[in-house]
Amino acid sequence: MSKRERMKARFLSRPKDFTYAELESLLKILEYEEIKTGKTAGSRKAFINRKTKHILRLHKPHPGNELKVYQIDYIIQELENRKIL
Repeated sequence: MSKRERMKARFLSRPKDFTYAELESLLKILEYEEIKTGKTAGSRKAFINRKTKHILRLHKPHPGNELKVYQIDYIIQELENRKIL
């Protein structure tokens, strides 16, 4: 199993310790990049897939670095709706 497949499998298992850095890596593999301008300052973040123009918006977790389960569920639902996962 490749690193990409392992990361996707780990994410889809909805772990309670999935970090924001891991999410950034996963989204990069899926051809999303962080939008660094506009209203995405502070903890509000947005990622765009330039090919499909799909945007994912979420709040960066703080004070910890682990994503909340509802954030993982939202991202999975969005990516499954777009047939990316």
